[in-house]
Amino acid sequence: MKHLLFAGAMALAAIGNVNAASIAGLQNTGLGNSGSGDSHYVLSAASSDTAINSTVPVITYDNQWPVSPWLANSSASKWITPTANQAQSFDAWSAGTYTYSLSFSLAGYDATTAAFTGRFAADNVVTVKLNDTVIGSANGFADWTSFSANSGFVAGNNTLNFTVTNWAQNGGNPTGLRVEFASSNVMAAVPEPETYAMLLGGLVVLGAVARRRKQ
Repeated sequence: MKHLLFAGAMALAAIGNVNAASIAGLQNTGLGNSGSGDSHYVLSAASSDTAINSTVPVITYDNQWPVSPWLANSSASKWITPTANQAQSFDAWSAGTYTYSLSFSLAGYDATTAAFTGRFAADNVVTVKLNDTVIGSANGFADWTSFSANSGFVAGNNTLNFTVTNWAQNGGNPTGLRVEFASSNVMAAVPEPETYAMLLGGLVVLGAVARRRKQ
């Protein structure tokens, strides 16, 4: 009987223990080998004069232009670009847009408790949307801009879109994106009251059976 009650108490404690966790799937740009694709992000492009043949952006090399004057790559993150030629000139006659999408799931977690902070940079202008709601924007590739979110998350799949606008320029006009996440957290989903009631009811029944057997 004592073992039964102890097991029940431990089960209740496990259900009631709601721990914070980091949000899986929030990945910095460029986590991988330079020159390879960054498979965490999906690229869609609308450029008037450049064909983008892949939906996977490419991780830049540290010492090749335009890294410097772009922010220097680091072990934490690197710039990603639309093509393997990171110095390629885009959008000679009209501005182009390049959307880098990052998806992550909050299945099993309470979406209302989710939050994250980070920073980003882009060549030229970038707008950040969480599930189609704007949460940040920036203009510049030599400095970081902070961004964060503590609302707007949904249960299940979520999407962060970084839409970069590359201004028109006839020559010497690369484009890219850099993202780093500083922190994130979310709480495990709390069981419904009915779950507790069912567990307690089961323990009562088991206790009654145990007492009858003892008698």
